[in-house]
Order: sequence, then C-alpha cells, then structure tokens
Amino acid sequence: MVTVNLKGVSKLFGKVRAIDDVDLEIMEDELFFLLGPSGCGKTTTLRVIAGFYKPDIGDVLFDDRIINDVPAYKRNIGMVFQNYALWPHMTVYDNIVYGLKIRDVSKAERDRRAEEVLQIVQLGGLGSRYPNQLSGGQQQRVALARAIVTEPELLLMDEPLSNLDAKLRLDTRKEIKRIQRDLGITSIYVTHDQDEALSMADRIAVMNKGKIEQIGTPREIYGNPTNSFVAGFIGETNFIDGKVESEDDVHIKVNTNSGDCISAMQRGKSFLKGQKVMCSIRPEAIQIHDTPAEVPNGRQYFSAEILSLTYYGVTEHYVLRSFGDIDLRVSNFNPELAKREEGDAIYISFTPKNVFVFTEEV
Repeated sequence: MVTVNLKGVSKLFGKVRAIDDVDLEIMEDELFFLLGPSGCGKTTTLRVIAGFYKPDIGDVLFDDRIINDVPAYKRNIGMVFQNYALWPHMTVYDNIVYGLKIRDVSKAERDRRAEEVLQIVQLGGLGSRYPNQLSGGQQQRVALARAIVTEPELLLMDEPLSNLDAKLRLDTRKEIKRIQRDLGITSIYVTHDQDEALSMADRIAVMNKGKIEQIGTPREIYGNPTNSFVAGFIGETNFIDGKVESEDDVHIKVNTNSGDCISAMQRGKSFLKGQKVMCSIRPEAIQIHDTPAEVPNGRQYFSAEILSLTYYGVTEHYVLRSFGDIDLRVSNFNPELAKREEGDAIYISFTPKNVFVFTEEV
C-alpha cells in the first residue's frame, strides 16, 4: 500500500483559500479521517489527493513520488462517493466490474475478482440484481466493492454514509472498518460526523477554515484538545470565561466572571496574570452532589441550580445554572431513581485534570 504526504499544500478558488498551507502525513494501511464542519476544506483536500484538483502551492506525494501532475486515472485510487454513483441500468456485477472492463481485464479475471469482493462486502449471490432492488446500505457496499475491485493503493471515501438512516450508518460503519482492516488498504475518509470519526479512525485531522487544527488518535483529540475550536467541535463541552489569577508547574488558577476560582491542570501552556482565558469542562467530567459533604477529596465544588433534567435510562442529562449566569450541561451516567427536580439547589464537582484552559474565543 501507499503513504500519503501533503507538504505546504494550498488550493485557491479566486481569492478564497479552500486549503491553507496544509501539512499532512498518512501512514500505510491507516484509516485516516478528515473531520470538520461544512466549508472547512476537508473535501477539497480529498479531491487534491485524488487528483481532481491540482494544488496551487505545495506538493502531494504518494510514498516518495510527487504526483501533482499525475492525472486522477493514473493514481491507482478507489473512490466511494456520497451519492453511491451506481449505474441504475447495470446489475450489481456490471457496476462492480466497470473499472476492470476499462482496464481490459479478461472476463475470467473480472468474474473472479467480482465474486471475491462480493464476498468481502457480504453481498454474495446478489450480483444479478439492480441497484433499485437493494437497500441503501447494500448500495453503499456495492459502491465500496467497485472501489476496491481494481486493487487500488489508496481508498478515498467522501461522506459515504450521509445518505443512510441512523441504524444503517451504525451497521455500515462496522462493515467499512472490517473491510479496511481485512484488506490493509491505506484509506482516507471525509466526514462532519464526530461519532463516525471517533468510532472508526486510527487518526483524525480536525480542519477549520482550510487549516488543520489538530491531528491525533480519537482519544488524543477528544481527551486532550489543543484549542477551543477542537474542544467545542468534538463532542460537547462547557466554556467558562475568566482571568488567570496564578500558575505554577502543577496548576493554573482562573477567577471566573462570577468570582469563583477554578483550578486547572498545567499542560505546558504559559499564561500571564490577569490574562483573559476560557475554561473547558466536558459534561461527563462533572459530578452532581446534594450536599458538600458528598464531594470526594481532591475535587473542587461549586453551587448550582437545576434548570432542566432529562432521563434516558442509562444516562440523565442536566442543564444547570452555575458560575453566575452560565448554563452548564452535565451527563450523569447510571443514575439512581429520580430524586432531584427542576429548581433544586445542588453542588457540582470536578478535578483540575478535567479542566482545559484556552486563550482564544470559541
């Protein structure tokens, strides 16, 4: 398989920089995700890698080969599109082998490969059906089979599950990950769906306004965001504004606008006394207590009021008023039988490790 490198790549459409000085390295056999909101540049990045667009600045490399001038059809890639792009008048078999026919592969070899990929995508025996006789999930697997039947070095997927309903998306995620693992093919997957990226990716590049904000494993991206954009885009978080009171090698103390003082873990970023910052705390990192006596040692606690609560069985989701006028979202897992109500005065707690301090605005 192949490694993919982008070195200082920019792509301009008029005066708009759809990609802005992107550096990226994708390892062999890796399932790599480009994740971000609409308009962040992730699909443009994929199209530059595919050869549909040529970079205006920088280089795209497959292994150590610069391929800026290599047309898409010579890059030995497989592509899975958002809308499946299946020929409705062709059978599943004919859709799958279309690329092989263009390459003048023999009929016997086309039959062998088609049968092999149909088994891989678990559609054995359906080669004679037409796309309109298949479910959405089956059609997407046909599109995937067509992409891998040519034995590409690189598999590219552009929002491949966005047209499926929630249940099919979950099932098809597992299938795509299984197939990618079985084939060991370097794969790049574009999505705006955080759950897809967190549950499937080996590594993720979070993009915003044409730039890469952070690259890392799902656990690194979620558990150690580098800035407020990543913290706010990946999952949910609560932002609390304040000013730095003090810092040392272990903790940063932040005076919130309400006068409360929050202690955060020092993560190597230096701040000035009085500097405006924001604290980020994930909903699941906050615990709820009825009295201060219930707060375990090592956790800082603050008063709060329940504005609303929603019970889901496994979890209970709260909106709390705290730190003056801030509405905090809190997730309580494995809740006991309901004993709290809207309007109740309670306490919340969290540890310094649960608090991230950022300088930039969300």
